[in-house]
Amino acid sequence: MTLSIKISLLFAGIFLLNGMITGVWKYLKIMSSPEHKAPVYVDIAHRASFFYSFASLVIAKLIEYSPFSAGWQVVIVLLPLTYFLLTVVAYVLEGIKDRTDNIFSERNFATTWFMYTLIAAEIGGFALILGGFIYTQFAG
Repeated sequence: MTLSIKISLLFAGIFLLNGMITGVWKYLKIMSSPEHKAPVYVDIAHRASFFYSFASLVIAKLIEYSPFSAGWQVVIVLLPLTYFLLTVVAYVLEGIKDRTDNIFSERNFATTWFMYTLIAAEIGGFALILGGFIYTQFAG
């Protein structure tokens, strides 16, 4: 198993475990809230963790067929995976703060430049992963 696949599977496991842990957190907040609702970012962290776990598995499988060198494969998978992780961490931090409004309601570095780099890294990294798969399986 290549390092890029190991990294992708590690992230899948971390996200899955975090989804379970934030699920317990969400449940405890629901049960202790008079409205029986969890803070919005606790719910988002819970759902995003499961989503990113699945996405990390897809990345692990697709990178298996990459035409790129082993070193480049690691760089390419770390682009989206790092931003997935940073996003979940941000959601967890917002959940800890019990923030209920939208973090995009104010313009700042995170809601502008960080988002631009996130878009470029996630879409660009995954485009390279998917493009490599298409190349080796259909064109190469």
